[in-house]
Parts: sequence; C-alpha cells; structure tokens
Amino acid sequence: MEQKDAPPPLMYRVERPVFDEAYLHTQLLHPRERSPKTIRQRLAQHCSSERAKAIALSFLPILTWLPSYPVKEYLFGDLVSGLSTGVMQLPQGLAYAMLAAVPPVYGLYSSFYPVLLYTFFGTSRHISIGTFAVISLMIGGVVVREAPDSMFMIQALNGTATNTTVFIDTEARDARRVHIAVVLTTLVGVIQLVLGLLRFGFVAIYLTEPLVRGFTTAAAVHVFISQLKYLLGIQTPRFSGPLSALHSVTAVFSDITSTNVTTLIVGGVCMVVLYCVKDLNERFKKKLPVPIPGEIIVVMVSTGISYGLSLSENYQVDVVRTIPSGLLPPAIPDFSLLPNLVTDSIAIAVVGFSMGISLAKIFALKHGYSVDGNQELIALGLCNFVSSFFHTFAITCSMSRSLVQESTGGNTQIAGLLASMVVLLVVVAIGFVFQPLPQTALAAIIMVNLLGMFKQFRDIPALWRTSKIELVSLDQSTWCWMSSETCDSASLFQAAECTGIKIFHSNSSIYFANSDLYLNALKEKTGVDPVHLQAIRKARKRKLKKESAERESQNHKSPQKMRGGSQNHLEVQGNGQVAETHTESDSEETRFLEPLCPVHTLILDWTPVNFIDSVGAKAIKLVIKEYAAVDVCVFIAGCSRTLLAELRTLQFFTGVVAPEMVFPTVHDAVLHCRRRTAPPTITESSP
Repeated sequence: MEQKDAPPPLMYRVERPVFDEAYLHTQLLHPRERSPKTIRQRLAQHCSSERAKAIALSFLPILTWLPSYPVKEYLFGDLVSGLSTGVMQLPQGLAYAMLAAVPPVYGLYSSFYPVLLYTFFGTSRHISIGTFAVISLMIGGVVVREAPDSMFMIQALNGTATNTTVFIDTEARDARRVHIAVVLTTLVGVIQLVLGLLRFGFVAIYLTEPLVRGFTTAAAVHVFISQLKYLLGIQTPRFSGPLSALHSVTAVFSDITSTNVTTLIVGGVCMVVLYCVKDLNERFKKKLPVPIPGEIIVVMVSTGISYGLSLSENYQVDVVRTIPSGLLPPAIPDFSLLPNLVTDSIAIAVVGFSMGISLAKIFALKHGYSVDGNQELIALGLCNFVSSFFHTFAITCSMSRSLVQESTGGNTQIAGLLASMVVLLVVVAIGFVFQPLPQTALAAIIMVNLLGMFKQFRDIPALWRTSKIELVSLDQSTWCWMSSETCDSASLFQAAECTGIKIFHSNSSIYFANSDLYLNALKEKTGVDPVHLQAIRKARKRKLKKESAERESQNHKSPQKMRGGSQNHLEVQGNGQVAETHTESDSEETRFLEPLCPVHTLILDWTPVNFIDSVGAKAIKLVIKEYAAVDVCVFIAGCSRTLLAELRTLQFFTGVVAPEMVFPTVHDAVLHCRRRTAPPTITESSP
C-alpha cells in the first residue's frame, strides 16, 4: 500500500440552468411567514426571571466570576499584582495631579475611589483604572482656562504706599481649581453613563487607531513641555488654548537663567534612575518575578534626601508640602460651573472610554474572555460620577499600570481592589511622609513614562508608505458608508452547506468605522467564536489535569497498580499477532484532541469589498490569528485586483496571512478546503 505523492489538479466545472430574478424570488427564496407575537408573549419574553437575572449579571459583572473564584489558583497572583500595581499607582497619582492643576493629594483620591468601584462594575479583568497622563492634561487645560493665575493676584504693601508686591493666593486658586475639576468629572461621568445606558458603546470605533495614537503622541509633547518648569525649578505661568505649548516653551527659555541647579540635579538623577530601571525591567522581564518598582524607589529616596538635607529651606527646591491625612467627607459639586464645561466633558468622556476599551480588548483577547463596550461605558461613568462627590478628577485606564497588573500575575480585578487598598493605607495613615517629596521628582516620573508614547512617532513613515489618508487623520466616514448587512449562504438560494465549511458574505468595505461590526457579525452568523472556544479548551485542560492528579493519587494509594495509569498492555490474538491495547489515558488524550467545534474552515467572501484601511487589515489579521489558535482556518475569496494591491501596500500578507489563503472565487476556495480536509487516498501498489 502506498499514498499518491502528486494528486491531480482540482478542476472547476459548473453546469446549471440560467436563472432570472422571478425564478429566484418565487422558487428558491422561501420567506417564512411568521405570525406576530401577542402582547402577553412579548411581556413573557422580556420580563422573565431569566431576563432579570441576565440584566443583573450584565450590570454587576463581578457576580459572574466572584462566586466561582478559584482561590488556590488565582489569589497569590492577584495579591502580588495588586501590591505591585498599588506601589506604582502612588507616585503616578501624585504626579498626574500636577498635570490636572490640582494639589497632589487629589491624585491619591482619584487612585482609590474609582478603582474600588470598577472592581464591581467593570468587565475587564486586567486593566488598571486610575489617573492617566493624557486625561489629566486635558483636565488641567480646562481648569487653568477657567481659573487662571491672574484671577488670584493680590497686591501687598511693603511699608509704603508706593512699594507693593504682587503675589498669587495659591490657597484660593487651588480650591477653585479643585471645584472645577470635580464638576468636570461629574459631567464626564454623566455623559459616559448615559451613553452606556443608550448602548452607545460603538462610538469608540470612530476613533481610528492612527487618530488615537496621533492624539496621544501630541498630548505627550504637551505633557513633556508642561513639566520643564518643574524639572528646572522655574516659576512660569501655565498656559491653555491654542499654541499653549509654544507659549510654555517660550516662557521657560526666556527665564532659563533662573534655573535652580539643585532642582535640576535632583530631577536629572531621578530621570536617569527611572530610565535605567525601565530598561532593566524590559530586558529581564522573563526572569524577574515582578518588575522593579522604579517610581516608588525614586519617590522614597528623593523624599528621604529632601527631608534629610532640607532641600526646600536650604536650596529652595519646590516640594509637595501639605498632604492631609484621611479622606475628605463627600460634598455636592458646584453645578453653577456646568455651562462652560459641556464641550470639554464630551471630549474627555469619549477619549477616556476609547483608551479604556482598546486596552481592555487587547487583554481580553490574550486571556480568552470578552468585554462589553456598553458596560465599560457604564462602569467608567459610575466611577467618575460617584467618585466626583469624593473630590476626584476624571480617570481612565493606564497602559503602564495595566501592563504591570497583567504581567505580575493578575487574573481578576481583585488585584485592582488590593491596589486601591494600598493607596487607602497611604492616604489614611502615612500620607504626611510624602510632604517633603520634590516636585521635580514627580516631573521626572511623568517625563520618563512618556517615552512609550514618543515611540509612536515611528508610525509616521509607516503610514506615509501605506496610507497617506490615515496619516493626516482624515474623516473617512464622510465617503465610506457603514454597512453590516450580511448574508447567510445556507439560506440564500437554499444552498446545501459543505460539512465543516462556513461562507461569510458582507455587503460592505472594511475600515475603521465598521471593522468591529464586521467581526462581530462574522462570529454571530457562523456561530464560531474563538474566545468561547478558547474558554472551552482551557476548561478541558483543567478537567484533564484534575483527573490526572486524582488518578495519580489513587495509584500512590494502590501500589499494585502501575504508576501513571497510562501503561500499554500486550495481548496475543488468535492469529498469533501481538496487539497493543491502551488504557484510559489514551482516551483522555483523544478527548482533548477532539475538535472544539464542527466548523473547521471559514471563507470570507470579499466580492463586494471595494476598500480596506490599515485598521480593517489589522482586524482581519487578528481574527485569522484568533481562529488559527482554535484550529479553524480562514480563507479569503473574491478580491478585486485593486483590493489586492491595497492589501499588499498595507503589508497584509505577512505573519499568519499568506497569498495562498486568497482565491479568485468562493468556489475555488471551497474546492481547496474540501481537498485539504479530505482523508488521504490510499491505493494498492502494483505487484
């Protein structure tokens, strides 16, 4: 017996009668007549106990995982992750409060209340909620615009009526700025909460990846410039509005001769130390059990040096100064400030949600679960709205802290809860310890944490080569209409499905505004969700591991049995042949290797697709990789030559995607898939 080495080429032959629309409509398309439901049936459908339970679980996602929380498996990782993230959240909270133009202690409040609330209402298990540089900068711009230093200038007499000194009433200024930040946060929370209840979670898809990355890069430049005066110890006003960055740079360099050398040395040393620690963490992240907490080391050492050498009194180094102990009582925001803040609050609400949901989706895909965009809006809205009554400013998730929370073993938001407890401990018990902390050290923390955003400048040459439209962030929604109309190839024309093969057809192009809708429709119509299949695979692994451990334990108790439970036995059959029989471990392996679903192939019919951008191309490559991880192959059919040229320009055919996965017609793809999955042909060799 031998297998043929070179099978004959596949032949494409189609023979059928000529169809017209009348025949298709009357003979092949049989719409099902459905009788309308009665009011009682509709009420029973929407008011059932199952429906109420589903609503409760969707509103409080913690109820879906906390009752089955595996303590032995998850608790240690969540504990280490929570402590690591909390230690990192302390200095960032203090630093980002400076960006928001409020006293540092309010950054600690914003690192406690929202994190606590998100534990109960958020759907992501890995993102770290709290202060974030970009959102803090946006808040600071609004706060300084509404409460500039010029509003709080006070003239004081110097002994005579002709000699006066002008100074700023910082206490009154800071109190006013806190009120503005709190009201702005309240309005941001209301907007996010309303959008979530109205199911507007899809709005984030209109913020394309190039647009968001460009926005955060530009914001990083503004943040960096705003911290120069703290690094150099120069007293300059804070600017807002158009060209504020240029005005800030001009003010700093015009007063560069007033640089406090001690402040500059402290800040420079802090930046070098932080950069070296981050570089070590990146180089040895696979060997280090937890990242080295560079920020907290810098904060503690610089605070100790400042206190020991009295840098504030002896060298005029600006320090944090007063940090009140304990939590402030709740208070109702001053809603008379609302009219001037509506436009700004909408921008902050949308940008904050967009950053949060994008990072949440990345972690959800990596760990095999799903996040709900609408519930994330509700969760962020509640975090901002409720927390604003406790004197916080607007928050979102932080990329750097989220990476630490995930990489140190965090499995659920129990890690976030523990991180908030670390912040609470500092606020209640030891907040006074950080009063001598130099502001230049906080500026160093902010500047070094911006390095990741500055790396996004590398996107410019790549986008110039692939898509100049996305480079300038043009609004493609004006000329690309979103469509999610999909066709079920099985019901259309009453075609017979090929076993294990699903064909997906969508009457739209694929770009930033509808890529998520396209992928959601793909998973819904085909019934193949890779996240669900990954969860099944993990559950199967855990079950087999548990059964194997139980069997091993039984073997230890029964010495007469063979250890391992997977020994092979030899039997002599009647014909004298020795046959090998297998024990139950082989059947377990067979069970594990069973297909996760009956569908093994998906074919994307791109006949109607006229355009695809970089966001759409990345989304398709990502979903192909997702399906490959659960042993489902994806092929593409019906691409025009223009579309293929766009795909090559976007470097689509790299990594998991190859040109061999694209076919000119759906029928070509089906024939290829059927031969690929067919059992090998065995022929007898000639004597």
